[in-house]
Amino acid sequence: MLHRAQRGHSTVTARARDEGIGALLNPPPYTIEMTIPAEAKRASGRRGRMLRAVIAIFVVVALLAAVLVATIGALNSTVYSAGGFARQYLDALARGDTVGALALGGVMPTTAELAALNLEQATTGELPKTLLRASVLDGLSGIELTSDTPTGDGTTHTVVFDFDLNGTASSMALTVERAGTFGGVFDAWSFAVSPLAVLQVSVLHERTFTVNGLTLDTRAHAVTDAPATFSTSAAYLAFAPNRYTFEHSSTMLSAKKTSVTVTTSGLTAVEIDALPNDVMIAQVQSELNKFLDECAIQTVLQPTSCPWGITIDDRIEGLPAWSITGYPVVELTAGERSFEMVATAGQAHIVVEVQSLFDGDINTRDEDVPFTMGLSVTVQPSGALAIQLH
Repeated sequence: MLHRAQRGHSTVTARARDEGIGALLNPPPYTIEMTIPAEAKRASGRRGRMLRAVIAIFVVVALLAAVLVATIGALNSTVYSAGGFARQYLDALARGDTVGALALGGVMPTTAELAALNLEQATTGELPKTLLRASVLDGLSGIELTSDTPTGDGTTHTVVFDFDLNGTASSMALTVERAGTFGGVFDAWSFAVSPLAVLQVSVLHERTFTVNGLTLDTRAHAVTDAPATFSTSAAYLAFAPNRYTFEHSSTMLSAKKTSVTVTTSGLTAVEIDALPNDVMIAQVQSELNKFLDECAIQTVLQPTSCPWGITIDDRIEGLPAWSITGYPVVELTAGERSFEMVATAGQAHIVVEVQSLFDGDINTRDEDVPFTMGLSVTVQPSGALAIQLH
């Protein structure tokens, strides 16, 4: 049995060998199937995803660049435009941010701009900045750009804004010019003409005044050896646009309120006429009456240093008695150096016994004696009155 099994095994092996050789010698028709390894497929997928990501990034960058360019253009035509720059100044005044307003380029006037105003101060650099404070600003609101006009080569613009100044519709033109760029993309601007005003305040017959609730002394900014004057003046830097209300009120003098709406840069002249008030008139009248009463107690025909007297050729019996029956009424007007009361009529009265030199008769002279007198008055720095009779 073992022999048959081995022989059968040999037969099978031989057949298989013959079939394999035959297959090699006479191969049947067949199709070759090529298979891409898995790693190659994964690499191909990664390349596709990377390409799509690059394309997506490029599109996003392009969109961002377009948005950035559009944003820069929009900002340069609004916030960073000539009108946008000028509006920053007006908005700062509207919210009382004087520090922010003064920080903008070209707000402070140049020496040349001030020199052109021919101011009375010894040097233009000494103009006080007392009014450049938030407390004197007066209700700027409703700011609206109405025009933006380029001039020359386009680097200078005149922009006009409408606004409301404490209930009054107003407008102001501002001139700005290009001042390069910042960040390499945004336009920078500066005021070609300072928007600040210069208030030349003349206080007639006084030295102090009040503007928008702030009391100032014009002599505080005078040169050291400046002579004392009846009227004074001083120039002050001030914000424009703004409304300023000027007045004077002291014990002896008062001035009517004067409101000035300032909507232009440069010089604005203001005059405050401080005149004697009822208190001053009453005090001068009292002093005058007292003087005349003192004259009246003199028991002579010609009271010393007094505005009246009488001459009697007959003999005087006893002492003359004077009284005042009509005091001059004080009315003061402003002169060059003082307040003046022009020659004004008054009336004294005398009673005296007189003996005639002709026949010896004695009779009583009882009569009115008219007179005139004037005076000059100044208010001293202490507030007291200096009265000079004439």
